[in-house]
Amino acid sequence: MSEPVLIAQHNATLVITINRPRQRNAVNRAVSLAIAAALDDLDRRLDLRVGVLTGQDGTFCSGMDLKAFVDGERPELEGRGFGGLTEAAPKKPLIAAVEGYALAGGCELALACDLIVAAEDAWFGLPEVCRGLVAGSGGLVRLRQRIPPAIALEYALTGERISASVAHGWGLVNRLVTSGGALAEALKLADRIAANAPLSVAASKRIMNEAPSWSPHEIWERQRPLVEAVLASSDAQEGARAFAEKRDPVWRGE
Repeated sequence: MSEPVLIAQHNATLVITINRPRQRNAVNRAVSLAIAAALDDLDRRLDLRVGVLTGQDGTFCSGMDLKAFVDGERPELEGRGFGGLTEAAPKKPLIAAVEGYALAGGCELALACDLIVAAEDAWFGLPEVCRGLVAGSGGLVRLRQRIPPAIALEYALTGERISASVAHGWGLVNRLVTSGGALAEALKLADRIAANAPLSVAASKRIMNEAPSWSPHEIWERQRPLVEAVLASSDAQEGARAFAEKRDPVWRGE
């Protein structure tokens, strides 16, 4: 029996691949547990800076394994959500590399990632309303944060698919590539992120994710300790020295 999720390392990037191609990489509980464990590993290991989530054999993820659902199995993990991700994103950046379909829960997994690289023939969508379900794993919340709310509402209520090119036009997809090139492009993007100071990257991600919920009068108070912690780090000193000495910095994450 093959592993439900494949794990590999590329430089400082952890590649997490859903490995159920016969089921179009539908998520069951085993997949959720494996992704959750991989994300814990990503945050724990100092040699890893970025994660990439993708699917095997030309499909990102078709959503929840409906056969397993009918049999009484639920893929959501307590405190972690669908795929072990939608309710508990890692502290480090996570990129979705999307080929083929990212539908229903698959779309919700992509939306739970920080950045999306997609093949030009990929498709996104929340078809839950067509199946008597609700996109309750973050899709309804995150889609309206990533594209205009009225457009997001139309897709949520009709269940219609979004082509990668349209998604790119709305800003949902960061980089659009030829078919078969999503993972390679995601790894290039990951390498670019991993070249930067890890504490700075983590603080930047946290501030940008949390700031929309801050009231105007508390923005600077909430941001200040996060910024000051980075400025007081050894890496901040290293960055300044490396710039003055015209060399590449050596980050230690401290």
